[in-house]
Amino acid sequence: MPKAIWNGTILAESDRTEIVEGNHYFPPDSIKREFFKDSPTHSTCPWKGEASYYSIEVNGETNPDAAWYYPEPKDAAANIKEYVAFWKGVTVEE
Repeated sequence: MPKAIWNGTILAESDRTEIVEGNHYFPPDSIKREFFKDSPTHSTCPWKGEASYYSIEVNGETNPDAAWYYPEPKDAAANIKEYVAFWKGVTVEE
């Protein structure tokens, strides 16, 4: 089962991830919200829409903008609405 791990802590775990462009997107109910802090950062993908970001905080350390999601994706990406993906040193193990 895919797990997202950073700083020795499991941030998300699910057997229902969606893989898009090589990234595992975790269902919103599979993330451990206590480690996620809203970020003001946004970016835009031509076919997915506008992404919002979370910073990750674990054991007193912060990984800024290490997770992203699409709150209102375009139709082509409707399957990942609110699903969370990771980068910036967060590893996903299967």
